[in-house]
Amino acid sequence: MENGHNRVALVTGAASGIGRATALAFAATGASVMLADIDTDGGEETRALIRDQGGNAAFMRVDVAVDAEVAAMVAATVEQFGRLDWAFNNAGIEGVVSSIVDYPEEVFDRVSAVNIKGVWLCMRHEIPVMIEQGGGAIVNTSSIAGLGGNPHVIAYTASKHAVIGMTKSAALACAADNIRVNAVCPGIIQTPMIERLTVEAFTREGFDAVQPIGRRGEPEEVAATVVWLCSDAASLVTGIIMPVDGGASAGSRSTTR
Repeated sequence: MENGHNRVALVTGAASGIGRATALAFAATGASVMLADIDTDGGEETRALIRDQGGNAAFMRVDVAVDAEVAAMVAATVEQFGRLDWAFNNAGIEGVVSSIVDYPEEVFDRVSAVNIKGVWLCMRHEIPVMIEQGGGAIVNTSSIAGLGGNPHVIAYTASKHAVIGMTKSAALACAADNIRVNAVCPGIIQTPMIERLTVEAFTREGFDAVQPIGRRGEPEEVAATVVWLCSDAASLVTGIIMPVDGGASAGSRSTTR
């Protein structure tokens, strides 16, 4: 990717998994990175990893479902680093594994608040900054669960479909302002979330069989896609929903089996 010096990236859900890998990838280009997560210990660990590699990063504890905290996060990014070029709205939670009729209402509401409202709030505050400075790039995290149905995790599945709709809508709304908005749909990636789901509901073999390439992806593979989508190499790319799933979405395999 091009030199990221004098660029500023914001990553939510930066304490682990895809968020951490993407924060490290942004920092490797030379960009300054604002890290945000509700997990303070994990976020500080990510900041330390970036600084140990000679990068520039700051961390804020943020609940993306709370408007005031998201507003403060974006304001702090601009105050500390002077601008906001790239935003990776990645924070998300899986909820619980349950049948549709037994799914707890309070969990459904929390998943919706983080995964849907959180992405909207982030864009709501990121876009005006990018308009003022003349452009930018946003990537939202959906999922292969956003490309089909899943009877076990209805709230998560619904929320990831919503991210796709918001991404397409924002891409159209922001195109004339030189702001590109895209989404990635990770498949089975080796992250703490997948480990929790493996223990709770799905066998490792079942998960691994989802992807035709025959293995789980690594967070760094999704991170490389996100960094490319933010780069000038992707200057004509906006409004796309990009699976990073080892071919899972190309066929009929799914995590429902």
